[in-house]
Amino acid sequence: MKNPLTTKLLTLGAVIALLALFLQMIQGIISERQMYRNQAVDSVSQALAGPQTLLGPMLHMACVETWDKRISTREQGADRVQEERREFLQAIVPTGLNIQNLVTAESRSRSIYTTQVLQTKATLKAQFEQGDALKPKGTMANSRMQCGSPILMLALDDPRGIRHASARINGTDYKLKAGTFHPTYKRGMHVQLPPVALNAAAAEGWQAELVIEFVGTQQLNIVPLGDTTLIRMDSNWRHPSFAGRFAPAERKLHSTGFSADWRLTSVATDAPALAKEAKPICEPHQGAKDCVETVQVNFIDPVNAYTLSDRASKYGLLFIALSFVALGMFEVMKKLRVHPVQYLLAGAALCTFFLLLVSLSEHIGFARAYAAGACATVLLLTYYASHMLGGKLRGLPFGAGIAMLYAFLYVLLQLEQTALVMGSALLFIVLALVMVLTRKINWYAQFSNNTSTPPHPPAVVEMLHKWQPRSMYRAVQ
Repeated sequence: MKNPLTTKLLTLGAVIALLALFLQMIQGIISERQMYRNQAVDSVSQALAGPQTLLGPMLHMACVETWDKRISTREQGADRVQEERREFLQAIVPTGLNIQNLVTAESRSRSIYTTQVLQTKATLKAQFEQGDALKPKGTMANSRMQCGSPILMLALDDPRGIRHASARINGTDYKLKAGTFHPTYKRGMHVQLPPVALNAAAAEGWQAELVIEFVGTQQLNIVPLGDTTLIRMDSNWRHPSFAGRFAPAERKLHSTGFSADWRLTSVATDAPALAKEAKPICEPHQGAKDCVETVQVNFIDPVNAYTLSDRASKYGLLFIALSFVALGMFEVMKKLRVHPVQYLLAGAALCTFFLLLVSLSEHIGFARAYAAGACATVLLLTYYASHMLGGKLRGLPFGAGIAMLYAFLYVLLQLEQTALVMGSALLFIVLALVMVLTRKINWYAQFSNNTSTPPHPPAVVEMLHKWQPRSMYRAVQ
């Protein structure tokens, strides 16, 4: 091609495409390491317990209603009596429920990966209404009702995590046993009460206090089971994520953890009614549709090295473009020639930073890995630019600009909500700076083909025609 500018731009386009492929490969490595980390977290969950969902306490009884049904028979000329039956579960939920949770997050390692194990101590105080609310009412006339003993149950997603449990009902201590005898919420604990407790409860109501200590990972969910439910959670974890459909009424984040309070009634949620009907508990991120809602708290890791490394790598092409702009500015303003291979090597150093970041962060943490990788890359590019641009006085400003880019990127990674506006502002500032510095440059003259003979200006042509005869005359003499 005759135009050197076109040739240079096409070559740099090929270099950027090659570096983009390199960045894509690095992002694939980050995703692979993230997958290994998730597998390690799953193995901890399998060994201890997974995310926990707490439901209860709830009272229920298995009942059978029977009645006689007369069937007319023409052959015998008389009616025949046939017994019909209906099996059902009679359940009641607390009129008032107060749950106090103390959650302690502890780090557990599996190979080079770390996850958080949640040690929870929950104290549940429930009041059930007086009267015969637990006694079932027949649906047929003259029916007969038979029910088993009343059972006070407390459901927990993964009972393997239970470390201690105790129960006190109407002033009497009971021993909790495994299982719930509930058709839907099968995992957990129960107390089987004597049938005479129904008569006492009809006059005094039920007062139940349960204390349970259990472990889990990543997430804790609590069903607002009472007609009025008060939930208090205190933890030493500083980065909670309040998910689900219920935000805390009050929350406080402090240097040693967080505290949160929820106040819910049966007017705000139909969880109590759906739990009495034995509906399943809503899965995470599932809309409340014919399922029991929960209060959800995720104990997230805000400095997840793989998530931050993946976010940082998405700025890789921006880093390469800005660095190439800086090199191009040196070419234009200092009359230098930078070979495309030199562009490629500088871009490869920028790409390698992201590989250093994810590999080092697995061992020394993200912040230290970022500082180490950024310092190594800046020193390398400063040294290389000093020789590429013909002096330390040119290499040092280039290295300082790269250092500023890394500092700005770290700020972007910390300011997740405002990352877009900050990145847009940076691009605008860089573009404005380039436009101001190059406002007086004659781009046609800068990238004209030096091998071709430039045309003479009109004044020069006129002067040559004016002096041509005299010059020829002297040459003849």
